[in-house]
Amino acid sequence: MTELSGNASVAGEGSDFRRALTSMVAVAAENAADVDHNSRFPQEAIEAARNGSLLGAAVPSEFGGLGLNIAELCHIVEQLGRVCSSTGMVMAMHYIQVLCLSRHGRSEYLQQVLRRCAKEQLLLASATTEVNIGGDSRSSSCAVRALPEGQIELKKTCPVISYGRFADAILVTARRNEDAVASDQVLVYLPADDYQLNKTFDWDALGMRGTCSEGFEFAGITEQAGVLDDLFEKISAETMLPAAHTLWASVWYGMAAKAGENARTVVQRAARKNPENPPPSALRLAELEVSLQSMAELVRSAIARYQAGWQSPEVLESLQFAISMNTLKVASADLVRKIVGDAMLIVGIAGFANRSPLSLARLYRDSIAPSVMVNNDRIYNHTSTLLLVSRGER
Repeated sequence: MTELSGNASVAGEGSDFRRALTSMVAVAAENAADVDHNSRFPQEAIEAARNGSLLGAAVPSEFGGLGLNIAELCHIVEQLGRVCSSTGMVMAMHYIQVLCLSRHGRSEYLQQVLRRCAKEQLLLASATTEVNIGGDSRSSSCAVRALPEGQIELKKTCPVISYGRFADAILVTARRNEDAVASDQVLVYLPADDYQLNKTFDWDALGMRGTCSEGFEFAGITEQAGVLDDLFEKISAETMLPAAHTLWASVWYGMAAKAGENARTVVQRAARKNPENPPPSALRLAELEVSLQSMAELVRSAIARYQAGWQSPEVLESLQFAISMNTLKVASADLVRKIVGDAMLIVGIAGFANRSPLSLARLYRDSIAPSVMVNNDRIYNHTSTLLLVSRGER
């Protein structure tokens, strides 16, 4: 099946990077079933990432990281999505936060944080959801409260902080101050020593069980310098939203590609048994390839579009770019669910079984999550408001 990176070069091809990625993918694959069965954090795979310096892959090289671009980061999470959806999503969410820091944290304090991210291979999580706000990351109820001696306090009721208990730091959205309106937000970096998490909600879900997306009461006191330099409105438009949608879609394409591989294996085995009469499932495989090609082109073009506009705020903050990134999320979420479901029908009982070399059971459960996390209806609603003032440019 086609890889999103196509023939594009990946930094470090044939080098330590390639070996580190291969090792991490192998570890993630080895532990994927147990991570899913026990709904536990993929600790072994994240340690493999740490040992191979992959947690610092998004940190610019001048700060000690690998300095990979968005296409290369998408390549990493796509490979992980093929073997363990949860590990792929954890790495995608981590890279989103590192990119927010590297693109919008210009102070000496935040640049020192970036150096620590590379040197100590810190794992970053995010707290953008909030009770009564839900998945609308562009609105906050909690606020930054100024304290004496350059410190600030944050308290937030979070229905979800994915892998929050396992992170070395969390980036939190909040109103800029206690007088600010809900959309006047900042993004704050808090190291683990500066906050407490009191769990309010366990994670025992149908799919993506290894993301450990538990609910927490968050309370922290940290340095004022932990507030990123740009307002969250700019961070969201230029980095958090497009990085999230391209990285997530890459994980989901990896999942779809793996399902397609299993389907192709089954059809080819049947064809070899009776070369004169191709199995009826060969037609279904051809139909599946249409969906896979569509998804590959959708995700690949979105990554290229983001990469091309990387240094252009006027492009990244345009209506057509926001609409295209929203469309990427809902389309790829629908496609992965369809592709894995269609592959299940081709593979048959071997795909339906939980314990089978060709099992698609875990992938099928995981494939439902993309349409539920940041619900597609919320994205459609946002897109519809943008279309009311759009000139139809694409």
